[in-house]
Amino acid sequence: MTNKIALFLGLSVLVALILDAVLFEMSGSVFLARKFIDLVEWVKFWR
Repeated sequence: MTNKIALFLGLSVLVALILDAVLFEMSGSVFLARKFIDLVEWVKFWR
C-alpha cells in the first residue's frame, strides 16, 4: 500500500466519522461498533 492510498483511506474514514457525528448523532458508528463486538465474540467462540 502506498502512502497516497493509506492517506486517502484514513481521510475517508475520518470524514465518514465526522459526517456520522454531525448528521446522525453517531448512530451508524454505534451500530457498527456493536456488530464488531458481536463478530469478535463469535470468532472467540470458534477459537
